[in-house]
Parts: sequence; C-alpha cells; structure tokens
Amino acid sequence: MTCGARIFHYSKKLRQTHNILRDRAISIRWITSDARPLIDKIDDISGPSPIGIGHGDRNGFSTSSSRGRFTPSHLSANGATVISAMGTNKSNALWTARKVHAPVVGLLCNSQPQNSIRSFSTDSGVPPHQEIGMPSLSPTMTEGNIARWLKKEGDKVSPGEVLCEVETDKATVEMECMEEGYLAKILRGDGSSGIKVGEIIAITVEEEEDVAKFKDYTPSASDAAPAPKAPSAPTQTKPEVAEVPVTSPEPKVSTPSAPSSAGNRIFASPLARKLAEDNNVSLSNIKGTGPDGRIVKADIEDYLASRGKEVPQAPKADTTISAALDYTDIPHTQIRKVTALRLLQSKQTIPHYYLTVDTCVDKLMELRSQLNSLQEASGGKRISVNDLVIKAAALALRKVPQCNSSWTNDYIRQYHNVNINVAVQTDNGLYVPVIKDADKKGLSKISDEVKHLAQKAKENSLKPEDYEGGTFTVSNLGGPFGIKQFCAIINPPQSGILAVGSAEKRVIPGGGPDQYKFASFMSVTLSCDHRVIDGAIGAEWLKAFKGYIENPESMLL
Repeated sequence: MTCGARIFHYSKKLRQTHNILRDRAISIRWITSDARPLIDKIDDISGPSPIGIGHGDRNGFSTSSSRGRFTPSHLSANGATVISAMGTNKSNALWTARKVHAPVVGLLCNSQPQNSIRSFSTDSGVPPHQEIGMPSLSPTMTEGNIARWLKKEGDKVSPGEVLCEVETDKATVEMECMEEGYLAKILRGDGSSGIKVGEIIAITVEEEEDVAKFKDYTPSASDAAPAPKAPSAPTQTKPEVAEVPVTSPEPKVSTPSAPSSAGNRIFASPLARKLAEDNNVSLSNIKGTGPDGRIVKADIEDYLASRGKEVPQAPKADTTISAALDYTDIPHTQIRKVTALRLLQSKQTIPHYYLTVDTCVDKLMELRSQLNSLQEASGGKRISVNDLVIKAAALALRKVPQCNSSWTNDYIRQYHNVNINVAVQTDNGLYVPVIKDADKKGLSKISDEVKHLAQKAKENSLKPEDYEGGTFTVSNLGGPFGIKQFCAIINPPQSGILAVGSAEKRVIPGGGPDQYKFASFMSVTLSCDHRVIDGAIGAEWLKAFKGYIENPESMLL
C-alpha cells in the first residue's frame, strides 16, 4: 500500500513538471548531497515543453528542442553550469553557457536575441539564405555608407572576392565575401548612407535557382519581429514603472504655473499646456471643458480659432527673415562626423597644456638643399621640411619615451614603436595616415610614404592599416598655408601633438656689438596631456626636438 501511494505521489509531481517547464523564465535545479547534478536519473520529460532534457551522466549532458541545441563540455563537482537559450528566430536558437560557483545546475531559457553580422534564415516564405550585415571595419565605426557595389544581383561570389566598397569613419574600405554562393538581393544600393553596424545590406543564397525567389524580397515585419519582441519579455515591467512618474510630474508642472491672479489652481492636460506654451497663450484666459473644469487640447484650439489669424502672423516674420538668407546644407561625411566626436571628446576630457619654442632652421634648409640635389641626381623625390620635422619628432620621442605614451585609468602605456600620424586635409575631411617606425627609417623612405599616403587620403582609399596604430601626431599648417603659430587638439588616445608653424626671417645680434644678421626661425607648439606628460617632460622633449632641427646632421647619426 505504501509503494502504491509513493507511485501515485511521484506521478502527480511528473504531471506538474509539464506546466513548470512551459514557462520560459523557470529555472530547474537538481541538488544532491555531494553537489553533483542528478540529471542521469531523469530519463525523459515529454510533452509540448519549450525545453527538452535528454540523457546525461555526471560529466555532461545534452539538451535539444525545436528552439535550440546545446552540449556543454564539462560539469564540475565544485561548481555548476548555467545554460541559457537565446532565441534568434522562429526556427533556431543560440545557446550559451557560463560557470558559477554553486553546487547546483540550473537550466534557464531567455528570449534575449543575439545580434550578428551574418545570420542564417529559414523563413517559410523564402528558401534558406544568408543575411549580410554592415560590418565594423574600424574600432570607432558605428555606421557606414555604401560607396558602390562591385557585384550585381545574381552574380556568383566566392570567399575573398570584393562585394562592395564601404565608406567608414576613416576611409573607403573594400568588403570581402566570406562564403561561396550567389548574391540574391541588394537591400542597400549604391550611395546608401547612415547604415548602422549590423544592419542587413544584402542577401546571399547557396543555390542559383533560389536567386529569382528574392526578386521582390523586402525585410518584412515578421523578420524584424523577433529582435524587438525578445527584449520585451524581460523588460515588460519597464513601461508599467514608467507610467507612474508620467502622471506624477503633471501636478508638479501645473503647480508653479497654476496660481492665477486670484490664487486658484489651473488644471490642464500636458498636451494642452504644451500647445499653450507654443502659442504664448495664458491658461488663465481659457475656461476648461474637461472633467472638473480641466483644460484640454480642444479648449486651446478653440481659443486660437477665436483669435482669428493673429497667432499665425508671428511665424510669418521669421519666414521672411529665413527666406532672405541664401545657404546650402552640406551633408556630413563619415570622417567629418567621427573627427568631430573625437576632437570634442579630446577637448572635454583631456587636460591640454601648450609649450611653444622657436627653432632656427638655417642649417636645416642647407641640409635639405644638399639632399635634394642628391635626390634629383638619382631620380628620387624631393625631401620637404615636413619630412625632416617628422624624422626629428620621431628621434625626440625615442630620446624622451615618456611622451610616446597613452593614458588609461589603471596605468600609463608607454609604446616601444614610434609611429607618427601626419595630418592631411582633404575635401572629405581631415585624415591622419601613419608613418610606422619613423625613427628607424631614412628621410627618403619617409618622404615616399608621406606622399603616397597623402595621395590615398585625397582619393579616399586609405585602409585601416594606413591610419591605425599611431603614437604621436604632427600637424603642419606653416608650410602649406603660412600659419605662424597655432595650438592643435590632441588625437586620442595619444598624449601629444606637434603644431608646426611657418619659417620667417628675423634680425638677430651678430658677432660684434653693432653687428646684426638675418636668420630663419620656425615656431612649433607641443600640445600635451597633463595626465601623462608633466611640464618638465614636455620641455625636455621640445629641447631634444629643437636640437635635431638646429643641428640636422645629428639626425643622420
């Protein structure tokens, strides 16, 4: 009789398990005395549950269902493994695992989606296909533009082939195909702009006959539904919480403006108050027709209508003023938007200070003249003053490595490579291609690289390796534009930038008491991050730089 009662008791519990597993937010735990999961004691749980539990042993187990599949690698007796399922679409799910230090095993089902650049879809209306998203082609990229597609719909694509050219926040980069197939549909054509990273731009299929099925394909609401629906499950309580403060500010807003000349409160809906403020209408002049005399939107509209055309006359004056202005709105390029954000961040978060010194460049000009004579004789390119400045800055950084550093919250990172970014102005914005290991390269090599990278910047064809990895920046406005002196903004995460002005002739004392001579001086200003470079260190670096400029032969040693 006792055995029969126990069998009835446990069969009742197994029937309850069906309802427990139906809730996606329920966690199932097995706890034993030796902290080992008792999964091997559960042979099967059947029924229309979102999670199926298969057979297992003490070291691992596997789970499978119509929504996903997971196989953990190890279960430890000293800890537990928590398995979470994140649904990505109607037909499959992404499972992830993490370890926690607790003698339990919990099986959790979560509907939070996992975004990926490329995803496989098996929608009922279309054949299996790959969705290609906008890739992140630089560390600071958040959105990009499609410059042009190099493949057309229906073309066969192979791994390594270029699909399209993407305009990133730095340059135009070629986007290569990752898998073999056929380009079935281009969702964002040539010239498309403001495409967020991860947003779908094209569809590929494995079979050529499936291309025609995507001729009129557009991402439907059902395709996008899983993404917004998934996070709504854990955040369903947020709208309810938000509704409480929405109603509470209403009396708070009405309190300061409510007292009229008679000292009575004026009750009005938020929309009515907003409409009254926009049209400069005093609520004390309006009688409310809402509940308990509350002023509603219709009361404001009736009051405005009764005033005739007096209110619309005010904007007419603004319209005539704006109509008299002649202007053109120029859309932001990606490089200009990112440059603006980075410079704003730099100026707001980095404590800048500036050190200026005048350097005599007479010997530098003589050396340059001699080197250019040799270059012309050998068929090489001419060396500019900026090339000599880059070399001197690189050698000064090697001599004072504290300036070749970056600030982090936990430490100062001091670089062993001296990579000089060179500011280049183009029609699309400001680019800073990098001369890597400038301290180890000759002047001829530096000159060739600067000219080559400047040309690529003007053609908007720089690649990420052409501008990433710089440790210091040089900005020269003196030679091209004749700017005498200026202060540049630091290019984060670097800690210094050198602003180079133009050279000018000055009268200086000669050898005798009444003797004078002319000399050419160039002003340079070092912008420093005071968190990394103290004033004395910055002055030491400028002293080393000035020594190389005024004695350029030392750069050849």
